[in-house]
Amino acid sequence: MNIAIAGAGIGGLAAASLLAQDGHRVRVYDQFAAPRPVGSGLVIQPVGLEVLGAAGAAAEVMKRGAPILRMFGDEVAKGRTILAVTYGEAADRQGLGIHRAALFQALYDAAIAAGAQVMASSTVSGREGQCLLIGNRLEGPFDLIVDGLGAASCLSPLTARPLPYGAVWATVPWPDNAPFPQDQLTQRYRKADRMLGILPVGTMGDAPERRLAAIFYSLKREAIDAHFTRPFADWRDEATALWPEFAAFLPDTLSHDDFAAARYTHGALRRPYEDGLVHIGDAAHRASPQLRQGANMALLDARALQLALRRARGHEALRLYAGARRWHVALYQALSASFTPQYQSDSVILPLLRDHVLARLSMTWPVSVILTKLVCGDLVPPMPALTPLAARVAEKTAKVTGKTGRPG
Repeated sequence: MNIAIAGAGIGGLAAASLLAQDGHRVRVYDQFAAPRPVGSGLVIQPVGLEVLGAAGAAAEVMKRGAPILRMFGDEVAKGRTILAVTYGEAADRQGLGIHRAALFQALYDAAIAAGAQVMASSTVSGREGQCLLIGNRLEGPFDLIVDGLGAASCLSPLTARPLPYGAVWATVPWPDNAPFPQDQLTQRYRKADRMLGILPVGTMGDAPERRLAAIFYSLKREAIDAHFTRPFADWRDEATALWPEFAAFLPDTLSHDDFAAARYTHGALRRPYEDGLVHIGDAAHRASPQLRQGANMALLDARALQLALRRARGHEALRLYAGARRWHVALYQALSASFTPQYQSDSVILPLLRDHVLARLSMTWPVSVILTKLVCGDLVPPMPALTPLAARVAEKTAKVTGKTGRPG
C-alpha cells in the first residue's frame, strides 16, 4: 500500500517503522525543518516496550532510558504515603523513564532503517480525498492516510474536554547528592491542587554519561501563563517550601526559560477512522498523564494498525484496528477520568478519600496487584482481537524460554 503518515510524533514514527517493515510505501509529513520532539520526560510501560521491540527501536531506547521499578508519592502535611506502586521483578515488567528526544531519535532512526521517507518542512493543513494538503499543494493520492498529528490535529474531528490542571516541565541534570533513587518516579502532593514530581529519564545521545531528570509542577490551566511572569525565585521558594528535597533538582542556572507548559484534555473518538483515513495516538484519544499511558497508547495504536493491515485492506482493516483497541482505550479513559481528580483538582473531599481510604487499599492484596497491571498497561489485553489468547500465551512462553517467533 501507498501510505501517508501526518506527523512525526511517537505514534507516527512507530507506525512508519512497523508499516515500512511490512513492505508498504510510507511517507511521513512533518512541519519542522528537521523533525524534532516536543516535551520533556515520559514513562514507557511494558506494553509500549513490546511495540518498540517490534519497531526495531527497543535496543536504543533501553540504552538511553532509566528503568523505573516503583512509583511513589506522599503528601505535604504529614508525609503520609499515598502512592506506592511496584512493578514486577522481571525486566519485561518494568517501566522506562526516557526523554522524548531520545525516544524520538530511536523511532526516527528505526523508521528510516525500515525504508520510510520523512518529508520535513511539510505542514499538513488538511485533506482532500486521499491527498494531503501541504501548504498550498496537494500530495498523493494515497491508499491510506494515518493521522498522527496529535492533540492539535487538523484531520481529527475530536473535540476534547479541557482539564482544569496542567503542568510545567523541565529537564535537569540528575544531582550527585540526589535524595531519591534513580529507579523511582517520586511525587509530592498538597491536597489535590499542587503536585511536584521527579522522573529519572536516563541519558541523551549527545551526552551519554550525564544522567537526567524531568521535573514537573502542576498548576491550574488558567494560571500557567501568569506563572511564567512571576519572579523565578518566588516559585523556587514556593516549590522547596512544599518539598525541601526538591531543591537538589533546581540548579542555580535554572530559569523559566527551561520550562515548557503542558495543558491536558480528555476525550476519544467513537470511531477513529473513515474511508481512507485512520487516527492514532492523541488524534484519536486524549487523557491526563496521571496513569503514564499517553506514549504507550500511541505505540499500541501503531502496532494494532500494522496487525490489522496484515489481515485485511481498506475499510475492513480500519474496522479491525478500531475494534481491537476499543475496550483498552475505553478502560484507560475511564480510569484516567476517575483517578485524575484525586491528584489534580480543587476538591477538598477527594484528597481526603485518597489519603485515608484509597491509599491504604492500594497497598493491600489484591488491589496492589491490580494497580501494577494498570500501570504496566495490560489490565486488559491491549488489542485482543488481533492478538488471540493462544498467541499471547505463546509469546509469554517464548519470553521465558528465550525464543521468539513474533513477526516484525
